[in-house]
Amino acid sequence: MTLETTQSSVQSPWQTAAILVARLIFAAVFLMAVTFKFIDIGATAGYIAAAGFPFPLFLAWCAALLEVVLVLCFLTGAFFSWAALVAGAYVLFLGFAFHGPSHWAGNQAEFGFFVDHFTFLAGLLFAAVHGPGRVLALKLGRGDAGISDPASRSAPASS
Repeated sequence: MTLETTQSSVQSPWQTAAILVARLIFAAVFLMAVTFKFIDIGATAGYIAAAGFPFPLFLAWCAALLEVVLVLCFLTGAFFSWAALVAGAYVLFLGFAFHGPSHWAGNQAEFGFFVDHFTFLAGLLFAAVHGPGRVLALKLGRGDAGISDPASRSAPASS
């Protein structure tokens, strides 16, 4: 006996809605982050400098640019799997760099912030595997990151 999984080529309305809401949540999180950067890029640079990174203003602008690109990818579905993987790496970096173990002694809430990054990472990894869905998603970058488009998968032939 073999265990086979099948994936329906039809997406139910609740699945479509859930995927769209998840994409909006991902986009909203990064949109809020980049908005705060644009409101006061100097404060972001100061936070980066306080963490010990060189060229804090340059890095703040790089982060803002990355976050704008992520927002566009999550909203449009273009290059979605790559965007989710890059966002995951970025979130993991932010968790360790700004909320990692060295920060826990000074403020126990930092541990909670650190753990929150991993729940976000889990969602991003799941999204990278399953793609942007079939509705309101540009077809750019499908099959990106070595991940096939779930919408193009067919059920395995029975033997």
